[in-house]
Formats: sequence, C-alpha cells, structure tokens
Amino acid sequence: MMNFRTELVIAMLASGVFLIPTCDTQECGKPLVGARIVGGSEARDGAWPWQVDIQMETSGHVCGGSIISRDWVLSAAHCFPDPSDVSSYHLYMGRYQLDGTNQFETVREVKRVVVAQGYSAPQEGKDVALVELSSPLTWTVHIRPVCLPNTNFQFNDGTMCYVTGWGDTQEGVSLSGAGTLREVGVPIIDQETCNSMYQVNSYNSDTVSILSDMICAGYQEGGKDSCQGDSGGPLVCSIGNGTWIQAGVVSFGLGCAQKNRPGVYARVSSFVGFIRSTVPDAQLLDRACTRAAHSLMVLSVTLTAVMLGR
Repeated sequence: MMNFRTELVIAMLASGVFLIPTCDTQECGKPLVGARIVGGSEARDGAWPWQVDIQMETSGHVCGGSIISRDWVLSAAHCFPDPSDVSSYHLYMGRYQLDGTNQFETVREVKRVVVAQGYSAPQEGKDVALVELSSPLTWTVHIRPVCLPNTNFQFNDGTMCYVTGWGDTQEGVSLSGAGTLREVGVPIIDQETCNSMYQVNSYNSDTVSILSDMICAGYQEGGKDSCQGDSGGPLVCSIGNGTWIQAGVVSFGLGCAQKNRPGVYARVSSFVGFIRSTVPDAQLLDRACTRAAHSLMVLSVTLTAVMLGR
C-alpha cells in the first residue's frame, strides 16, 4: 500500500512539477549515432548529423555549414561573396561522402542568405551567414540540428572540441578516395594567448588581431587544424548529457596546422542577437542547462529514496 509520501511524489511527477522544458525537451545537439572515432580522422556516418555540405554547380564543394533549425543553416559570410546571387548553391544534409553513395542525404536549394551586418573580410570579424533553405527539413537519425550557445556561454581555455568537414587534409592536399567526412579534436585557446601566438614571427603581410567576436582552437605546436574547404563548418564542444553545442564557425587561419597559427573561428555566442532576430526557432543554451541536468539526476535519486521510505 502506498503511503502519503509516495502518493505525493507520484502526483508531483504526474503534474509535471519537476519538468524543465528549456533543457529537457531540447532536440538539438544530440546525435543518435554514437561510437565516434575519437582521435581519428574519419568520422562515423551519422555522428555529426548537423553537418552540411555546401556546393556550387561549377566548382563542387566550397564550404561547410551546420543545421540550426528546419529552415536555416549557419555558415561563414565569406562562403557567399555575393549574398544576393544564390542560384548556383546546393546544400546537402545527411551527407557522409563527397564522392560516395549517401543513402541518408537530402538536398535543398537556397532561398536567401543573410550576412552579419558590417562583414567585409574574415580577418575583420563578423564572418557569419545564415542560409535559408528552399523548404523545411525533416529530422532523421542523420539530419538533426546543433545547439547554439547563449550570449553568456563561455568556452574555457583548454576545452576539447571538434571541428568537422571535407576540407584539405594538409595544406594544398585535397581529400582522396570517396571523400569521407573528417573530424579532428582541438582545444580552445583563450583570446589573449591566441593573439600572442599570431604575433610570433609575424610580418606586416600576416599580422592578425584576434577580435572579441572570434574564438581560437588548435595547438601551439600545430599539427591539427581545420583547412581550406572546411570554411563555414562547425566547431562543437560537448557540454555533457550527450549534448553538443557549437562554439565557432570555421573562418580563417594562416596556412593549415602551422606552429603558432591555430584556427580562428567566428564566436557564435557573439551573434546571438543576429541569430535570434533571423531564426527565432534556433535553440540557444547556457550553462544552466548543464546544471539543470545534474539537478534532475539528484532529484530523481532523492525521490526514489522518498518512495522507498528512506
């Protein structure tokens, strides 16, 4: 027979008192395919379901992007030198290989491109574009949105994140074979340290200032980095609970994987206002969601103890 405490707990659960909709009902940032090849080079099919392949009719693959809602993709402004002319672009979602058979992919034309106000060149910042698809997507195991960080979300120095894409495997060396999607783990580098790195052995021709709307990731010694063809693609970090959140958009670098020249990304959290005003249904999270997930776990344990009369 249930005692009063048990009946109270069941009633509270049934009424939804303990639900936290902003986090518990999120559909973003949670791949349904696991077992990534951590530390490897080729990703597992479906491990990064928000990855987008941006192609042009005349030149094939030109950039990457990430799905942020059923109608919108996030990419880099420099991938669209003429945002008013979108007729030759094709966006592929659910794609795994550039030159292989992709049974889970779907393709869309581009309805319009909205570039962050004030953009002029990657090294001047504001290198972000929002791409509206010609028709909405349907979520599948291989096609899902990534979570975006709210304005107050901070990615700490040393946080291990992943950048994915079909770009060159080395400077000037294109993907070979079927052109399988690749992944590489790179740690976040704080703005001051990244600025200092770019001053080492720099000359007037390659002087770079890391602005507040940029975020760096890579290694001081080089060796792992995004490269040409990865532009516009996502830099994502795990925040626990199986959730991935996009910290950056591949923007620029000097060469690929060179010493003291880490990859520079557009800092997604700097463009929250721009994203919210253009894509109202994009899911933006903050650290509270991680804490909420932990609180729910503690609450579950506590409720179990109450129901058992402990």
